[in-house]
Amino acid sequence: MTDLVFGLVASHGIVIILGITFLSCLAVPVPSSFVLLAGGAFVASGDLTGWQVLVAALAGAVLGDQVGYEVGRHGGPALLAWLERAPHRALVVSRSRGLIDRWGGSAVFFTRWALSPLGPYVNPMAGALGMARLRFIAFGIAGEAVWVMIYVGLGYLFASNIDLLADVAGNAVGIITAGSISGLLGYLLWRRLAPA
Repeated sequence: MTDLVFGLVASHGIVIILGITFLSCLAVPVPSSFVLLAGGAFVASGDLTGWQVLVAALAGAVLGDQVGYEVGRHGGPALLAWLERAPHRALVVSRSRGLIDRWGGSAVFFTRWALSPLGPYVNPMAGALGMARLRFIAFGIAGEAVWVMIYVGLGYLFASNIDLLADVAGNAVGIITAGSISGLLGYLLWRRLAPA
Protein backbone atom coordinates (compact mmCIF):
# COMPACT_ATOMS: atom_id res chain seq x y z
CA MET A 1 0.00 0.00 0.00
CA THR A 2 2.82 2.39 0.88
CA ASP A 3 4.45 2.01 -2.54
CA LEU A 4 1.12 2.50 -4.33
CA VAL A 5 0.32 5.69 -2.41
CA PHE A 6 3.85 7.03 -2.92
CA GLY A 7 3.60 6.25 -6.62
CA LEU A 8 0.27 8.04 -6.97
CA VAL A 9 1.47 11.13 -5.11
CA ALA A 10 4.74 11.11 -7.06
CA SER A 11 3.04 10.84 -10.45
CA HIS A 12 -0.08 12.97 -9.89
CA GLY A 13 0.97 15.22 -7.00
CA ILE A 14 -1.55 17.73 -5.76
CA VAL A 15 -4.43 16.29 -7.81
CA ILE A 16 -4.21 13.03 -5.81
CA ILE A 17 -3.84 14.96 -2.55
CA LEU A 18 -6.94 17.05 -3.30
CA GLY A 19 -8.97 14.04 -4.45
CA ILE A 20 -8.04 11.77 -1.54
CA THR A 21 -8.74 14.40 1.12
CA PHE A 22 -12.09 15.15 -0.56
CA LEU A 23 -13.09 11.47 -0.59
CA SER A 24 -11.98 10.88 3.00
CA CYS A 25 -14.44 13.53 4.21
CA LEU A 26 -17.24 11.57 2.54
CA ALA A 27 -16.39 8.39 4.54
CA VAL A 28 -14.69 6.72 1.56
CA PRO A 29 -11.98 4.47 3.08
CA VAL A 30 -8.87 6.04 1.53
CA PRO A 31 -5.46 6.56 3.19
CA SER A 32 -5.81 10.33 3.54
CA SER A 33 -3.44 10.82 6.47
CA PHE A 34 -0.76 8.79 4.73
CA VAL A 35 -1.25 10.80 1.52
CA LEU A 36 -0.64 13.98 3.53
CA LEU A 37 2.48 12.45 5.07
CA ALA A 38 3.67 11.50 1.59
CA GLY A 39 2.93 15.02 0.36
CA GLY A 40 5.06 16.44 3.17
CA ALA A 41 7.87 14.01 2.33
CA PHE A 42 7.78 15.08 -1.33
CA VAL A 43 7.92 18.72 -0.24
CA ALA A 44 11.03 17.87 1.82
CA SER A 45 12.66 16.25 -1.20
CA GLY A 46 11.80 19.23 -3.42
CA ASP A 47 9.49 17.25 -5.71
CA LEU A 48 6.37 19.18 -4.66
CA THR A 49 5.82 22.78 -3.58
CA GLY A 50 4.76 23.24 0.04
CA TRP A 51 2.06 25.84 -0.40
CA GLN A 52 0.47 23.86 -3.24
CA VAL A 53 0.31 20.71 -1.12
CA LEU A 54 -1.22 22.64 1.79
CA VAL A 55 -3.79 24.40 -0.38
CA ALA A 56 -4.77 21.21 -2.26
CA ALA A 57 -5.17 19.22 0.95
CA LEU A 58 -7.17 21.95 2.69
CA ALA A 59 -9.35 22.57 -0.38
CA GLY A 60 -10.15 18.87 -0.80
CA ALA A 61 -11.01 18.44 2.86
CA VAL A 62 -13.15 21.58 3.08
CA LEU A 63 -15.02 20.71 -0.13
CA GLY A 64 -15.66 17.18 1.15
CA ASP A 65 -16.94 18.56 4.45
CA GLN A 66 -19.31 20.90 2.61
CA VAL A 67 -20.72 18.12 0.44
CA GLY A 68 -21.37 16.02 3.55
CA TYR A 69 -23.00 18.97 5.30
CA GLU A 70 -25.26 19.71 2.30
CA VAL A 71 -26.26 16.04 2.00
CA GLY A 72 -27.33 16.16 5.65
CA ARG A 73 -29.05 19.51 5.24
CA HIS A 74 -31.17 18.35 2.29
CA GLY A 75 -31.54 14.64 3.00
CA GLY A 76 -31.55 14.76 6.82
CA PRO A 77 -34.06 12.20 8.11
CA ALA A 78 -33.75 9.82 5.14
CA LEU A 79 -29.95 9.89 5.36
CA LEU A 80 -29.94 9.27 9.11
CA ALA A 81 -32.36 6.37 8.72
CA TRP A 82 -30.15 4.80 6.04
CA LEU A 83 -26.96 5.27 8.09
CA GLU A 84 -28.55 3.77 11.18
CA ARG A 85 -29.59 0.55 9.40
CA ALA A 86 -26.12 -0.97 9.84
CA PRO A 87 -25.18 -1.51 13.50
CA HIS A 88 -21.60 -0.20 13.20
CA ARG A 89 -22.78 2.94 11.41
CA ALA A 90 -25.65 3.40 13.87
CA LEU A 91 -23.14 3.54 16.72
CA VAL A 92 -21.00 6.14 14.93
CA VAL A 93 -24.10 8.18 14.01
CA SER A 94 -25.24 8.09 17.63
CA ARG A 95 -21.84 9.29 18.83
CA SER A 96 -21.75 12.02 16.19
CA ARG A 97 -25.24 13.22 17.14
CA GLY A 98 -24.24 13.31 20.80
CA LEU A 99 -21.10 15.31 20.01
CA ILE A 100 -22.99 17.90 17.97
CA ASP A 101 -25.84 18.20 20.45
CA ARG A 102 -23.45 18.73 23.33
CA TRP A 103 -20.49 20.57 21.80
CA GLY A 104 -21.76 22.21 18.57
CA GLY A 105 -18.97 23.89 16.58
CA SER A 106 -16.28 22.46 18.87
CA ALA A 107 -17.38 18.97 17.82
CA VAL A 108 -16.86 19.93 14.19
CA PHE A 109 -13.41 21.38 14.96
CA PHE A 110 -12.13 18.38 16.93
CA THR A 111 -13.53 15.76 14.55
CA ARG A 112 -11.44 17.25 11.75
CA TRP A 113 -8.18 16.17 13.40
CA ALA A 114 -8.27 14.78 16.97
CA LEU A 115 -11.31 12.52 16.45
CA SER A 116 -11.01 12.28 12.68
CA PRO A 117 -12.75 8.89 12.23
CA LEU A 118 -15.99 10.60 13.34
CA GLY A 119 -15.59 13.58 10.97
CA PRO A 120 -17.32 12.13 7.90
CA TYR A 121 -20.35 11.30 10.06
CA VAL A 122 -20.41 14.63 11.88
CA ASN A 123 -20.63 16.51 8.55
CA PRO A 124 -24.08 15.26 7.47
CA MET A 125 -25.21 15.18 11.09
CA ALA A 126 -24.42 18.89 11.44
CA GLY A 127 -26.46 19.60 8.31
CA ALA A 128 -29.34 17.35 9.38
CA LEU A 129 -29.49 18.96 12.83
CA GLY A 130 -29.56 22.45 11.33
CA MET A 131 -26.18 23.79 12.44
CA ALA A 132 -25.70 27.24 10.88
CA ARG A 133 -23.75 26.96 7.61
CA LEU A 134 -21.23 29.72 8.41
CA ARG A 135 -20.57 28.24 11.84
CA PHE A 136 -19.96 24.82 10.29
CA ILE A 137 -17.65 26.31 7.65
CA ALA A 138 -15.62 28.32 10.17
CA PHE A 139 -15.08 25.44 12.61
CA GLY A 140 -14.51 23.00 9.73
CA ILE A 141 -11.83 25.11 8.05
CA ALA A 142 -10.05 25.68 11.37
CA GLY A 143 -10.04 21.97 12.17
CA GLU A 144 -9.00 20.88 8.69
CA ALA A 145 -6.14 23.42 8.74
CA VAL A 146 -4.84 21.81 11.95
CA TRP A 147 -5.11 18.31 10.43
CA VAL A 148 -3.36 19.31 7.20
CA MET A 149 -0.55 21.19 8.98
CA ILE A 150 0.09 18.31 11.40
CA TYR A 151 0.32 15.57 8.77
CA VAL A 152 2.10 17.52 6.03
CA GLY A 153 4.46 18.91 8.66
CA LEU A 154 5.22 15.47 10.07
CA GLY A 155 5.78 14.11 6.56
CA TYR A 156 8.18 16.97 5.89
CA LEU A 157 10.09 16.53 9.16
CA PHE A 158 10.30 12.74 9.07
CA ALA A 159 10.53 12.15 5.33
CA SER A 160 13.26 9.51 5.70
CA ASN A 161 11.11 7.43 8.13
CA ILE A 162 7.73 7.83 6.48
CA ASP A 163 6.65 4.15 6.85
CA LEU A 164 7.30 4.11 10.58
CA LEU A 165 5.64 7.50 11.00
CA ALA A 166 2.51 6.32 9.15
CA ASP A 167 2.19 3.32 11.49
CA VAL A 168 2.68 5.42 14.61
CA ALA A 169 0.28 8.15 13.43
CA GLY A 170 -2.42 5.63 12.53
CA ASN A 171 -2.17 3.95 15.94
CA ALA A 172 -2.13 7.29 17.76
CA VAL A 173 -5.31 8.51 16.04
CA GLY A 174 -7.07 5.26 16.92
CA ILE A 175 -5.97 5.44 20.55
CA ILE A 176 -6.92 9.13 20.89
CA THR A 177 -10.33 8.56 19.30
CA ALA A 178 -11.11 5.48 21.38
CA GLY A 179 -9.94 7.19 24.56
CA SER A 180 -11.94 10.34 23.87
CA ILE A 181 -15.11 8.44 23.08
CA SER A 182 -14.67 6.23 26.15
CA GLY A 183 -14.06 9.27 28.33
CA LEU A 184 -17.11 11.07 26.95
CA LEU A 185 -19.33 8.02 27.37
CA GLY A 186 -17.99 7.48 30.90
CA TYR A 187 -18.71 11.08 31.79
CA LEU A 188 -22.24 10.87 30.38
CA LEU A 189 -22.86 7.62 32.25
CA TRP A 190 -21.50 9.13 35.46
CA ARG A 191 -23.79 12.17 35.07
CA ARG A 192 -26.79 9.94 34.45
CA LEU A 193 -26.09 7.71 37.46
CA ALA A 194 -24.95 10.45 39.86
CA PRO A 195 -27.43 11.31 42.59
CA ALA A 196 -29.24 14.59 41.95
